[in-house]
Amino acid sequence: MPLAVIIMGSKADIPHCGAIRKELEKFGIPSIMRIASAHKTPIKVLEILNEYEKEADVFITVAGKSNALSGFVDSHTSKPVIACPPYSEQFSGVDLYSSLRMPKGVAPMVVLEPDQAALAAAKIIGLKSDEVREAVRQYRKKLQEEIEKADKELFDGQR
Repeated sequence: MPLAVIIMGSKADIPHCGAIRKELEKFGIPSIMRIASAHKTPIKVLEILNEYEKEADVFITVAGKSNALSGFVDSHTSKPVIACPPYSEQFSGVDLYSSLRMPKGVAPMVVLEPDQAALAAAKIIGLKSDEVREAVRQYRKKLQEEIEKADKELFDGQR
């Protein structure tokens, strides 16, 4: 069974992670949410990674401000890591740079929206899960149909 493990830096990230989890469910992907900070509880982060290393297909990390969590997780696992930092108006998005600039050998994927993080996870998991791959296909088909419908309604309204 596929599994996404969502690790957030603090309790404040629960709403953002909840949105990711809700989107993962649309693809039939169960998830586990945990709280651990690379700055404040690095040993706890390692314990979580050790606990789920064999079982998890992908780790999704959510941390704002100085996002050490995503790089720290990525440097301690061979599994894909998706960083989905919450956007903060407080710093006009400048804090996102801490998710983008990583040292050599550390390469978490950075995706800014919860729904897109879930889609990225689904595509990764879909490499080995026919069910998830089909769910991604159906999701994309639905989006295409919505665009076609909107175009038809707009065009027909101009006649």
